[in-house]
Amino acid sequence: MLAGIALAMPLIFPTVKLLTNKFWLVFGFLGGITFIAYIVAFLGIKRNPETGILAIMGSIAIKMLFSMAFVLIYSLNHKGKDVVFVLNFFSLYLLFTFFEIYCLLRNLRHQNK
Repeated sequence: MLAGIALAMPLIFPTVKLLTNKFWLVFGFLGGITFIAYIVAFLGIKRNPETGILAIMGSIAIKMLFSMAFVLIYSLNHKGKDVVFVLNFFSLYLLFTFFEIYCLLRNLRHQNK
């Protein structure tokens, strides 16, 4: 769904630069790291529900550390101010984090019933 929105945005707003040149690299990285973080948290919850919160917090912390490393590497390789990259990265980061937490909460809700 997010990829479809990203593909449609340049078609809807052709005169405005809404996506950075490396948008799909950022999208793939955040999608992959979110998937890995979700799997780690999900397996932690399934293995021991009482300490599953540690798995959730650990996966979110690892995701944040890898994301900060990605931004550092990108900013070292691309000198200058790139506001579009910052907006793209943080909007994708927040959306992927929202979907990850939403899915984890749905799994926790099914365990409580």
